[in-house]
Amino acid sequence: MNEPQHPVMLFAEPTPMGLIGLAVGCAALTPIAFGVTLTPAALKTAAMLCLLFGGGCQFLAGVMSLANKNLYGGTLFTAFAFNWVMNWWLLTSIAGGVMPDHSVLLATDACFLLIFLAMTYGFGFFSGLLFAFLLVIDLMYAFKIIAALTGTAALGLPIAVLTVVLGLLALWIAFALLLNPVAGRRLFWFPGPVFRAALPQPK
Repeated sequence: MNEPQHPVMLFAEPTPMGLIGLAVGCAALTPIAFGVTLTPAALKTAAMLCLLFGGGCQFLAGVMSLANKNLYGGTLFTAFAFNWVMNWWLLTSIAGGVMPDHSVLLATDACFLLIFLAMTYGFGFFSGLLFAFLLVIDLMYAFKIIAALTGTAALGLPIAVLTVVLGLLALWIAFALLLNPVAGRRLFWFPGPVFRAALPQPK
């Protein structure tokens, strides 16, 4: 009887690195999101952290995941990495007095929302915590689109709060993946899937 074939991982699991980079990027954006500081120095500082950690860590995690035959994680991390590079450009441009085009950003945010809605459903087959993580991203993009369409500033605070929640969730998942195996017990709660895949139909 042949043993089931499992893909050989070329790298150690890169997901914690990508999530920690995301958390650092969220932390850098938090003072700006809450309006604590909006100086050019603050924008440029946050921009560099977004580029190095949000973009760099997630790009590495995405490429390594794809090399490990992890299509889902690799696609999400790689695509999201370029979104963090875009955050770097936005912050740098605003610090230099150049405001990005409203219509272009609105169109791309709508596209990202569709992408992340599909990814949210898919991650429900892996873990409820990953499902919640993507759901927070969905809400952030939905609020950004509503704010852009209506011109309201009322959603600024909810978006700022979701930025903090996203960073904390990223750290929680990263710690669960890093520390639970080392400790040999569940230090950080990590639930099972929300959905179950359909069983193959007999021929």
